Amino acid sequence: MDQNELTCFLVLAEELHFGRTATRLHLSRARVSQLIQKLERRVGAPLFTRTSRSVALTTLGSRLRDDLEPHHRGIENALARAVTSARGIEGVLHVGFSTPLAGEMVMKATEKLRTLHPELTVEVCEVPFSDPYGMLRRGEFDLQLTDFPVHESDLTRGPTLLAEDRVLAISTGHHLAGRDSVTLEDLAEVPLLTIAGDIPGYWREHRLPTHTPSGRPIASGPSVTNFQEALTLVAGGNGALLAGAHVALYHGRPGISYVPVEGDMPLGYNLMWRAGGGNRAIELFGRTAREVARDMAPADPRRALPR
Repeated sequence: MDQNELTCFLVLAEELHFGRTATRLHLSRARVSQLIQKLERRVGAPLFTRTSRSVALTTLGSRLRDDLEPHHRGIENALARAVTSARGIEGVLHVGFSTPLAGEMVMKATEKLRTLHPELTVEVCEVPFSDPYGMLRRGEFDLQLTDFPVHESDLTRGPTLLAEDRVLAISTGHHLAGRDSVTLEDLAEVPLLTIAGDIPGYWREHRLPTHTPSGRPIASGPSVTNFQEALTLVAGGNGALLAGAHVALYHGRPGISYVPVEGDMPLGYNLMWRAGGGNRAIELFGRTAREVARDMAPADPRRALPR
């Protein structure tokens, strides 16, 4: 049986109007009439009663509509799922984020995708402070939005989405807390917290340098395994921490000052996935994240810093 005849019949059974049916199907009214007549000849009886003012289903037409609708809907749904699967955007995409700013970008991209591509489910999770790439390597994430630099040969990086300056999180009782800004040379005056875990050397040196640019040693403070633990130690005067400027807005709390760092390289945020593991879902998330990032202004380390 001709699929066009069935589709035309079901649309006319819903609209009960040849003009509206023609418009929906992008056909002429004459073509709609032709298809319905062919189907009626195939069935052997009228499916509609027609007058100059109305169109109505016959008893046989109503029964045929009721029998056909669930099967026709099932075929359309199956075809839609096949198209979606062929495009590689069906199923669940697991996305990690490394900081609250990265988390905000990921959640905004997820909300946008939920509206535009409901067939794709996005699940998000925070990247462990002490294991920045392990979950991605083990396949627990399909991709992650993280702060750079990253130099991992088995991981692929996308373009920079957003950049922000860094601040020094330091106890309000420390003499550096009263300054309008500090430099990397000033880090010789306060111990920096260290991170326990499987941390690459370049990652550790960028975030937790052991020497200033001129070579002066920077003391090491206690080691931590998560960000909240780090902030607790900072507030207690047990060390300081270099972080993105956004933490001043997300983690304002008593006992901590966030002082802008002058002369430092900005932190860039990029998407990252396993080498050779890209797919259409990852590409789609990447495009959406770029759109979201364009609407997000980078944090200003001088604006409303908690003191």
